[in-house]
Amino acid sequence: MFDNKILLITGGTGSFGNTVLKRFLNTNVKEIRVFSRDEKKQEDMRIALNNDKLKFYIGDVRDYDSISSALVGVDYVFHAAALKQVPSCEFYPMEALKTNVIGTDNLISASIRNQVKRVVILSTDKAVYPINAMGISKAMAEKVMVAKSRQIPEGGTILCATRYGNVMASRGSVIPLFVNQLKSDQNLTLTDPEMTRFLMSLEDSVDLVIHAFEHAKQGDLFIQKAPASTVGDLAHALQELFQKNNSIRVIGTRHGEKLYESLISREEMAKSENMGRYFRIPADNRDLNYNKYFIEGEEKLSDLEDYTSHNTQRLNVEEIKSLLLKLDYIQEELNA
Repeated sequence: MFDNKILLITGGTGSFGNTVLKRFLNTNVKEIRVFSRDEKKQEDMRIALNNDKLKFYIGDVRDYDSISSALVGVDYVFHAAALKQVPSCEFYPMEALKTNVIGTDNLISASIRNQVKRVVILSTDKAVYPINAMGISKAMAEKVMVAKSRQIPEGGTILCATRYGNVMASRGSVIPLFVNQLKSDQNLTLTDPEMTRFLMSLEDSVDLVIHAFEHAKQGDLFIQKAPASTVGDLAHALQELFQKNNSIRVIGTRHGEKLYESLISREEMAKSENMGRYFRIPADNRDLNYNKYFIEGEEKLSDLEDYTSHNTQRLNVEEIKSLLLKLDYIQEELNA
C-alpha cells in the first residue's frame, strides 16, 4: 500500500520517528517527509542517512499553516510530535495542551484539507484514567481524533490512533537512565520497585503503526498486547546484563506517577475486537441521546477488567534480560 506514496512523520527526529522512518526507507515508498522544529537533529539525520527519499520540513504542529503546507501531496501521516515527559507537562500543562491537543487538531484539520488518505496518531497508556497533565492531554488528543472522524464523509481521510505502553530505550525513558547510572557507578534510583510497566520495543511500535495503516476504519484505536515487569526486576536484569552491582536507592513515587498503567479501560474492553496480536477499539459513535449515557447501562461491564501492566503477562528477570538483548541500544551499550 506504500508503493510510490508520500509519507509524512511529525516529530520525525524523535525515537518513534527515527524508527518509523528507518523501517519505511526500506520499502518502495516514494518520499518521506520529516516534520519537526529541531533543525540540528534534522541536519544530523540528513547527514547520517544521506537518502534522496528524505525531505525535511522545519515547522511546529502548533502552527496550522506550517503543517498544512508540509502536507501538500502527502498520502499517509504518522503523528508522533508531542510533549511526552510527565514532570515537564506537570509544570507546564498549557504547553502540553498546545502541542498535544491543539497540535493534533491542527494536524488532523490540515490532513483533511489536503486530502491525506490515512492518519495514525500516537497515543499512550497514560491516556487511560489519566492522573497527570501529559496523560490528560493525550486523552484529549484521542477524543479530538474520534470527534473529527465522525464528521468525515465516506471516502475521506481515515483517522485512527495507536496506544502504547512504555517503549524500551526510547529517549527520556528509564532504561537509558539505568544504563547511564550503571556505567557511571552511581546508585540506581527507583521510584517504587513494585511499580509495573508494559515493555514494548521500538520495532514493535512500528509494526503496530503499519497494522493501523493497513486495517483502520474511521476513528479506530489499536493497542498491541504487551508483557510487563516490575521496575525492580528491570533494574536487576540490567545489573546482571552489565555485570554491575550498583546499590539501589528507592526515591519514592514522583508526582503524577501511577503504580501501574492501563492500556485499555474495561469500558473499551466491552467493545474491543481481539485481532490476535492486537486489540481494535472501534470509535464511540453514539449521538447526543443522553439516555444512552446516563439511563441505559451495560451489565457486561461489571464482569470485565481493565487491561493493565498489573494483570498482563509478567516477565521475570531472565525473561526481561532476553527481551533487552534484542534491543540495538543495549547491544551498543554492552559493546561500547
